[in-house]
This record gives sequence, structure tokens and C-alpha cells, in this order.
Amino acid sequence: MTVFAPDTESFVAEFDGAIDAHLGWTHRILRCAVLRSPPGDDVLGADAHLCCRFGRWFAQYQEKFDQIDAATTACVLDHHEHMHAAVRALCSDLLAGRQGQPADLEAFASRQTALLADLARLKTLTLARSARHDALTGLPLRYGLEEEFTRCRALATRLGQQMVLVMADLDHFKHVNDLHGHSVGDQALRHVAALLRAAARADEPVFRFGGEEFLAILHAPDEALAGHAAERLLQALRDAPLALSDGGALHLRASAGLVVVGPDEPLASALERADSALYAAKAAGRNCWRRGSTRTSAAAP
Repeated sequence: MTVFAPDTESFVAEFDGAIDAHLGWTHRILRCAVLRSPPGDDVLGADAHLCCRFGRWFAQYQEKFDQIDAATTACVLDHHEHMHAAVRALCSDLLAGRQGQPADLEAFASRQTALLADLARLKTLTLARSARHDALTGLPLRYGLEEEFTRCRALATRLGQQMVLVMADLDHFKHVNDLHGHSVGDQALRHVAALLRAAARADEPVFRFGGEEFLAILHAPDEALAGHAAERLLQALRDAPLALSDGGALHLRASAGLVVVGPDEPLASALERADSALYAAKAAGRNCWRRGSTRTSAAAP
């Protein structure tokens, strides 16, 4: 799942185009004031705020905007509806031969100003999110890893559990691209991302760490049960092959390195140990996981 459009530039163009189209109908309001010509149903209709190009476009992406900033999204909807109501009242008066009400004009101007300010905020937040999330899989990228590492450590401490890093790498993924093409390779990465995200708990973030490599920050009651967390992710891949358009199936496998993070261990140290454990899993034949050494002694898989 992509966050918005397949690429950020395309989405920004859609964003700006929807806003420009919405602002463009203000010249119809001016024509209504000067020439008494009807501005159209997307201005006069009771549901005009839902029918105009901006309203339809914003509704298409509302769920995603809610994920970014639900409060600002609600304000945009409110300003947009009230701005349309003010314009409808102004134009209705003008078409009926009455003078427009100053209060309606003020409401239109103030709501439009507030709408543009909130849209500017949403656009900024959207761009920031796009820089931190992978457009192909929808997973966060490593840029927010330090912050999540700190949050998850605090959560694990509060729950009285161990924080676990699992670094997973798809086995022989180059063969997937070589045999099936990069389009299927992209499908496979999206498929894996969705499976890993579903296999992790709601408070356990999964990152696209790079290429075909993924990182999950999990928690477990103790070190003995931490291995179940890694196995849970690998088994999710084994249980759900990717269905191909030709009726076949692509059976994806991964290797993983697991480490239980020390109480005061920095992120860089934990990542280094997880990476070493991942290489050990590859060396052991792939499609398995290995536990990394502790900071002071080696641990058995």
C-alpha cells in the first residue's frame, strides 16, 4: 500500500491542482456579482462542498489525511463546508436581486484564509511523512528509527518485558527480479511488508530497512520467548505465498537475526549485533533465524 500517489511529485501536483481548481471558481462568484449569472451547482447546491473538485479529491484521501493529522483534517472539512455556505448565501441574494450580506462576505473570506492555512499545514506534514515512509510498501523508513527505538524501550520497560530487534532479509530476492521481472519484485516487497506488519502487534513497528531488508522492533516476556517473535515473522511468509497473475505462486522465504536489547544499549550496538546474527542465519542455510550474541557472551540459537 502506498501512502498516497505512487510518487510524491504526482501527489503534490494533484494536491495543488485540486486547490487551484477550487479557488478558480471565485471568478464565477465575481461574474454572479457583476453580471448576475448563476455560478453553477458546485457553488449553489446544498451539497456543493461535496461535489466540487476539491471536495471530491479531499474525500478520496481523507482517511490518509486523518492518519497524518485528524484535527487539521476536521478543520479543513469544517472550513470548506462553511465557506461554501457563505458563498451560496451571497450568490443566492445577488441572483434574487438583493444586496449580499457583509457577514456572509466576511465568513467567506475568513473561512477561505483558514482553509488555505490548514491545507498548507497538511501539505507540509504529508511531505514530511513521505520522506519518512517508503512509497512502495508504506512502511516507515529508518529515518524515524531512533525515535521509535526510544519509544519501544520505554514501552517494554513499562510492560516489564524485553525489547527485541529482528532484522530480516529476503532469501535469493535477486532471483525473483531476474526470473519474474521487477514488477513482480515490487509486488513481492509489498506482499512481504503487509505480512510482516500483520504478524507484528499494533505497538511493534516494522521498517523497510533497505532493499529487501526489514527491521521489526518487538517485545517478549523473556529471552526464551523472544525467539517465538522471530519465528512468528518468518512463518507468516511461509504460510502465505504470493499469488501470481499466471496462476502460479511465489514462495518467499527470509533469514533473520534476533537480539534482545540491553537495558542501556544504544541503537547502533543493537543493530550491529542483529546484522551479525542475520549473516549467521544466512550461513546456516537461510529460511531460519539466529540469535545474536549478548554484549558480553555468545548465545546459542
